[in-house]
Amino acid sequence: MKPFQYFRPTKLKEAVDAVASYPNARFIAGGTNLIDLMKRGIAAPEKLVDINHLPLKKIEKREGMLRIGALALNSDVAQHKLVLEKHPLLAQALNAGASGQLRNMATVGGNILQQTRCTYFYDTALPCNKRKPESGCSALGGINRNHAIFGIGEKIDHKSCIAVHPSDMCVALLALDATVLVMGPAGERRIHFADFHRLPGDRPDLNANLESNELILAVEIPDSPFTKHIHYLKVRDRASYAFALVSVAVALEIDQNRIKTARLVMGGVAHKPWRMHDAEKVLLGQTVSENLFRQAAEAGMIGAVASEHNAYKLKLAPNAMVEALKIAAQIS
Repeated sequence: MKPFQYFRPTKLKEAVDAVASYPNARFIAGGTNLIDLMKRGIAAPEKLVDINHLPLKKIEKREGMLRIGALALNSDVAQHKLVLEKHPLLAQALNAGASGQLRNMATVGGNILQQTRCTYFYDTALPCNKRKPESGCSALGGINRNHAIFGIGEKIDHKSCIAVHPSDMCVALLALDATVLVMGPAGERRIHFADFHRLPGDRPDLNANLESNELILAVEIPDSPFTKHIHYLKVRDRASYAFALVSVAVALEIDQNRIKTARLVMGGVAHKPWRMHDAEKVLLGQTVSENLFRQAAEAGMIGAVASEHNAYKLKLAPNAMVEALKIAAQIS
């Protein structure tokens, strides 16, 4: 690793100013992803601003919402009484992620901002558009078993990126219509979770619509009816410490066996958590049944495009949707 400066502020403005006033400075909290990137030579910040002493760890009920501080640990959020009571889908997704040791260190803010785990992104000997735009995508002609089937654009060329977003938590947060509260030199602003992460487009090096000098303060989840008919399903190569091949977050509001409201979001299939709007439309107002779920899954897969080694996702993804919907709806 290259030498770097280290600063540990105790006030929010000090932290934001420290990054805003210094070229190539980065915030650090749990460090479960950033330190790996530094060790591999992918990230080389000249200054690290340690935010662990900032007052951003609270999990609290506010009017019409649950606010979770950016420094709240993944393990603490997953077992918090308010989360289990109001948003059990989030607890399920968090417990599906990483390992117990990592969840004890990883923060909510860091989880949102974590980098892809694409093998070619981490191999600095090979070209990667996410590391250096327009250098080429090694995954296109390489082993792309874990890569995206949605949101990769109509034209796939040397400027493309087919990496996927690795977070489980973010899949649930999108299903729960969360908002991210951030602070920068110009003050605070809120970003709806659906608008927070980016598709690769012509800037695959950018993961989020967040300025480099903006700090995540909290995640706000509005009160919702999604407390009973929910499920997070993660399909992976092994039972722990593995990223999703595909994952599904389902949240349903069911009244007299009819679906009043539906949220269906997938992970492991795109550069960002992928909401299945077409599938949701099929579900609304309909009577719960396995046949309905298969119709919704089929509608959700419109537009999916496979690469050489991940065509299996075209079958796995809809099957996972159906299974998650059945579990959430509590039908066998």
